Amino acid sequence: MILEHAILDVDPAEHGEYEVALKQALPFIAETPGFIKLEIRPCLEKQGRYLLLVEWRELEDHTLSFRNSDRYREWKFLLHRFYKPFPLVEHYGEPVLST
Repeated sequence: MILEHAILDVDPAEHGEYEVALKQALPFIAETPGFIKLEIRPCLEKQGRYLLLVEWRELEDHTLSFRNSDRYREWKFLLHRFYKPFPLVEHYGEPVLST
């Protein structure tokens, strides 16, 4: 399992519109082969900041299958305009420690 991680910064005045767009965008990522789970959590200390966590079966399910699809173009159209600055997306492997 691969964990995709990004910090998403959105103008606090647009957070309601952003959350509506997230719900509209969810089916586009969820239909991707290799997709397992998505969580987007609001930051408690900084309004307008979100933590994106996506579980993928393999790295290529995200980097190749999703990003090269029409589903990604729809996801991008709905969400990317909100991000200021555009987020750094990183991928993590299996835990070295877990409780």
